[in-house]
Amino acid sequence: MAEGRHERADAARNRRAILRATEELLARHRPEQISIEQVAAAAGVGKGTVFHRFGNRMGLMLALMQERALALHEAVQGGPPPLGPGAPPRERLIAFLDAVVEVAGRNKGLLVALGHAVTAPPKSEETPREDHPVYRFWHGHVSALISEERPDLDAELLAHVLLATLHSDPILRLLEQGEAQRLAASLRTLATALLVPPPHR
Repeated sequence: MAEGRHERADAARNRRAILRATEELLARHRPEQISIEQVAAAAGVGKGTVFHRFGNRMGLMLALMQERALALHEAVQGGPPPLGPGAPPRERLIAFLDAVVEVAGRNKGLLVALGHAVTAPPKSEETPREDHPVYRFWHGHVSALISEERPDLDAELLAHVLLATLHSDPILRLLEQGEAQRLAASLRTLATALLVPPPHR
C-alpha cells in the first residue's frame, strides 16, 4: 500500500513538473515550437513519461489549458471576491476577464493558438466551440454577470462577443508581444462601458 501511494505521489509530482515546464516554455515560444523532448528535459523526466501521460504535444497543451481553466473555475465558484462570490457583478466581470487574459498571456496565446482543440471536444472537429464545457462555463458566467447588472441587454450575445476577442489573430499577436496588460485594460474598458446603467427616460 505504501509503495502504491509512493508511486501515485511520484506520478502527481511528475505531472505538475511537466505542466510547469510546459508553461515556462510557452512564456518564450509558441506551442508549435515546443517539442516533447524540450518539455521532458525542462521537467527533469524521461521523454517516455511525457508521452505516457499526455500522448502527444497537443494532448499536453490541452491538459495544461484544461488545468488552468479548472483552477479558474474553482476560483469563480468558491474563491474570494471579486473573482469569487460576494462582489458586485461589475467587479466580478472585470476580475474574471483579467484572470482569463492572465492565463492566456502567461501561455503566450495558448487559447488562440490551439484554436478549436481547446474549445471543442477531442475528435469532434464539427462541434462548435460553444458546446465545449469550458467555454460553456465561461460564457454562462459572463452572461449571468451582464444580465444581473444590465437585464435590459442581450447578455447571451454580448458574452460571446467579449470571449470572441480571445480567439482572433490580432489578439494572439498582441499576447505574443507580451502585451497582455494592454488587452486586459481594453477589456476592462469595454466591460465598464457595457455595464453603465441606462439613462433614465
